[in-house]
Amino acid sequence: MRIDTSAFRPPFCPNEHCPFHVESTAWRYNKAGFYSRSYAPKRVQRFRCLTCSRYFSFQTFQTTYWLKRPDLLPLVFHRSLACSAFRQIARETRAAPATVMRLTERLGRHCLLFQHLHRPVPEEPVVVDGFESFEYSQFHPCHFHVAVGAVSHFFYAFTDSELRRKGRMTAAQRKKRAFLEARYGRPDPKSIEKEMAELVRLIPGHGLLVVRSDEHPGYPRAFRRVDRPVRHEVTSSKEPRTKRNPLFPVNLLDLLVRHGGANHKRETIAFSKRRQNGAERLAILQVWRNFVKEFSERWGGGTPAQRVGMMKKLAVEDILRGRLFPSRIRLPERLERYYRRRTWTRLLPRQRTHRLLYAD
Repeated sequence: MRIDTSAFRPPFCPNEHCPFHVESTAWRYNKAGFYSRSYAPKRVQRFRCLTCSRYFSFQTFQTTYWLKRPDLLPLVFHRSLACSAFRQIARETRAAPATVMRLTERLGRHCLLFQHLHRPVPEEPVVVDGFESFEYSQFHPCHFHVAVGAVSHFFYAFTDSELRRKGRMTAAQRKKRAFLEARYGRPDPKSIEKEMAELVRLIPGHGLLVVRSDEHPGYPRAFRRVDRPVRHEVTSSKEPRTKRNPLFPVNLLDLLVRHGGANHKRETIAFSKRRQNGAERLAILQVWRNFVKEFSERWGGGTPAQRVGMMKKLAVEDILRGRLFPSRIRLPERLERYYRRRTWTRLLPRQRTHRLLYAD
């Protein structure tokens, strides 16, 4: 399909240091020729800002900016939710595993911004819980905390915690755990308490928040850390996990995460090498769950975003239609850490962060 980029009108200057980056009223620019590329659109219109003199193009405002294989972006979005590991996706798309990994990182960053841009203030109780996974190896379990609307099933927020390996271990495994902890340090024993408090802070609003959870002993202490009134309703984890269970929305999300994410299977070799990677894939699932997936596969019922009165059902192409700029969407410090890839894994001596100047 031929795309005419000459009719495109840039909405603002993409240079975050330009005074017309956020407010574009009275902004002036010139067209500055074209350039050619292999994928559609093959002839791309270029522009020049008359204030900061920065050159940019039609592609600057697309999610496929600077990609040699722009056709892979929606495909990787879908495959990351279909229980595929990076190498499986790479074989299917005839790309390098590192390419798939970097596309997943880009999708995760885009979804963090998209979710934060379209976040409702909950007018319903919120159900919280956590599910365990691994990073790097089974000697490094981690916990992802999630918050879900009790009625709409809207996936409001998530955080993560490092955990110490527990459970039944052989003498050799205990010795190895002691060696790793002596060399790299031991995870914070209050991590779950702190990160659950951070999860509640990420939920929009300042009024009374009704939170439902199981009997985890760290949750009441976590809610006391929050500068917001919280009413805590507890349900025993031994209750049948049926639709009548008050914790059903978060139990269902746990099933969806494990069903669609190869890195969160209980027995797998595809677990994330970094919690950072797990958070990026969870951000993709968060946007898909909220804006793309119907409430019920069989009966429909609208997406969670429709159920909270936000917007119509979206397709993946709608979510990836335009590039989002972090300089125009201010993320909370916790999400900014995910965006900049600053969630560290202890055993890795070098961990790549996101510091690109012109790409998202």
